Amino acid sequence: MSWFDRTRAAAIPLMAFGLSGCFTPLYSESAHPGLVADLQSVEVEPIKDRIGHYLGDDLISKLNGTGSTPKAKYRLEITVAVNSQTPTIASQINAANAATMIGKAHYKLIKIEDASVVDESDALAFAVYDRTLDSFANLRAGRDAEIRIARELADELELRVAVAIGAPPPTPVPSPDVAPTPAPAGAASPPKS
Repeated sequence: MSWFDRTRAAAIPLMAFGLSGCFTPLYSESAHPGLVADLQSVEVEPIKDRIGHYLGDDLISKLNGTGSTPKAKYRLEITVAVNSQTPTIASQINAANAATMIGKAHYKLIKIEDASVVDESDALAFAVYDRTLDSFANLRAGRDAEIRIARELADELELRVAVAIGAPPPTPVPSPDVAPTPAPAGAASPPKS
């Protein structure tokens, strides 16, 4: 092993150690004071259907995995729609050998104290599963795909809720129709050219 290879082998861990302080975790208290407590105070409304049950459980444990029940500051309303597509069909048996399940969640994050909508959007997740001639295996594979979609949607919604809650409030932009406020008495006026 040459001196160059030994130097390179030693430099990689040193660079990784040197850069380790450059990254701040999204949910750290130092980066966003109060964000963890705000995420714990999100109330997830019950979601319909089986996938809604999986999604709701995943979201509750992701947002507030502590088991504590703080007073709710935000309410998260979610509707989920799932459909399945079979893009390929085997010609010998005239049946689909794979399916893609698509989950779409429309969510609305509402601040409880003034009923204002903080964030509203859609999230998508996809899961592919194999289909066979056995109907029970197809049913079980479809349910497993639903569970994977629920986990992906929960991850996406957790991130979006954290961004919406952790974002600074928008600063109001003055309208061009509004006259500027006069300078206080005794202030120097700008020079005229």
